[in-house]
Amino acid sequence: MERLYDAFYQLNMEVSEATISKFSKYMELVLSWNEKVNLTSITDESDFIEKHFIDSILCANFEELRIAGKVIDVGTGAGFPGAPLALAFPEKQFLLIDSTGKKIRILDEIIKAIDISNVTTLHARAEELARKGEYKEKFDLCVSRAVADLAALSGYCLPFVKAGGSFIAYKGPDVNGELRKAGKAIKNFGGELAVVRKVSIEGCGLDHSFVVIKKTK
Repeated sequence: MERLYDAFYQLNMEVSEATISKFSKYMELVLSWNEKVNLTSITDESDFIEKHFIDSILCANFEELRIAGKVIDVGTGAGFPGAPLALAFPEKQFLLIDSTGKKIRILDEIIKAIDISNVTTLHARAEELARKGEYKEKFDLCVSRAVADLAALSGYCLPFVKAGGSFIAYKGPDVNGELRKAGKAIKNFGGELAVVRKVSIEGCGLDHSFVVIKKTK
């Protein structure tokens, strides 16, 4: 797990041995479950650390995350990026949602085994959940690595975010085409493009664009 230690160091974040141990156990459990249920195509441990753990925490220094108290991860799958962010920020509350019930049940088992106390999960479709009063506009931040175009993701994610909050979408290196197509959807759901950021970690081949959208109304 030295690469993960180094990534935290490059992000100017302190991390305890106990937290790194939880990351290691999380990987062990996901890969164990993966032998029975398809959770991830990444089974090499080195790739797992880079493409799931380090990739998930790349936005750790963003002010939008730093000031957030309640965070929702839409389309979490095997718990990314929500679970690594929850381990890195134990003072924040995270809700991880996914439309596949089997994945959520496995996540519950993993979270219980590792005792990640600041995470809850929910089996739900985002477009339905966001219409419920207890979830609509209740979060300071939404994050998503879900495989969907930015226009669709904005429709799924922005309804969860309260005015003044933000939505961070993990996208590929070239996001300009998606941004052009998503402009109307972002505006319709009360959002406004704030910035597109890139974060690099020395020694990693990750190439992400983080699209940060402000919820303005």
